[in-house]
Amino acid sequence: MKKFFAYLLCLVIASVTSASSLFAQSSKKNKKPLVVFVTGDHEYSSEETMPLIAAALEKDYGMKTIVLKASPDYNSEENIPGLEALEKADLAVFFLRWRRLPPGQLAYIDAYLKSGKPVMGFRTTTHAFHFPEGHASEKWNAFGEFALNAPPGWGGAAKHTHYGHESSTDVSIIPEQAANPILTGVAGNFHVRSWLYRVLPDYPVKGSTWLLMGKAVNPDKEAIENPVAWTGTNTFGGRVFMTTMGHPEDFTQEPFQRLVINAVHYELGLKIPQKWKGKINIQVPYRVAK
Repeated sequence: MKKFFAYLLCLVIASVTSASSLFAQSSKKNKKPLVVFVTGDHEYSSEETMPLIAAALEKDYGMKTIVLKASPDYNSEENIPGLEALEKADLAVFFLRWRRLPPGQLAYIDAYLKSGKPVMGFRTTTHAFHFPEGHASEKWNAFGEFALNAPPGWGGAAKHTHYGHESSTDVSIIPEQAANPILTGVAGNFHVRSWLYRVLPDYPVKGSTWLLMGKAVNPDKEAIENPVAWTGTNTFGGRVFMTTMGHPEDFTQEPFQRLVINAVHYELGLKIPQKWKGKINIQVPYRVAK
């Protein structure tokens, strides 16, 4: 009799364990991924473009989003409230330019990076931080390199520069990457307003996968073609997607919108949407750089 009850007890425990496991798997499967956008730039209106991308991700692609903004306005270089949201983020998207955040806020970004979770960056995030020489947080000036496989800040030995504000960029898919899932539905050739950033010869860092090449149109100096979007793995083992595009007018272009939505899915390890939900209405002004 004791053996019988012991057998029944084992069956009950096995049943409960199995049910709990199935419930956990189901909950995980049904959990909406959280994408946290961290914005703060003087020039590209990221605090306006990123919320529109975030809204599309929520409405059409079943995600949860949080958009953080510099305070009291985009010109505030020392305060982005709410960075504790990164503790629960599945993906962090950065569009920053020359910030000088306090150690307490940097600590949330540091912890996120060290978790090995995916990181996505736009344009001026190559020079996200701008601490003075000798400052305790000076190492953050190289955020572009250690987080996004991009040049470590603006200018300097990396020769990270651009080809003039009056220029724009013709973009084309690198032939070897034509079948890359991130480029699903992205036109083979398109034009953006962003003036081309020079990242070569040393960046993107070795091991990165170049997706799109840019050619300067009406450059102010002799120009070479440069990659404008790439993927890879960063210093912390996190998956990376970086693009040097990001002018507000770029976001009006359907190929660029498609690229961004695809990249978010890629970063999260989700299947790239085969069906495009339609062009996003993004009409945001450009501001002359501070």
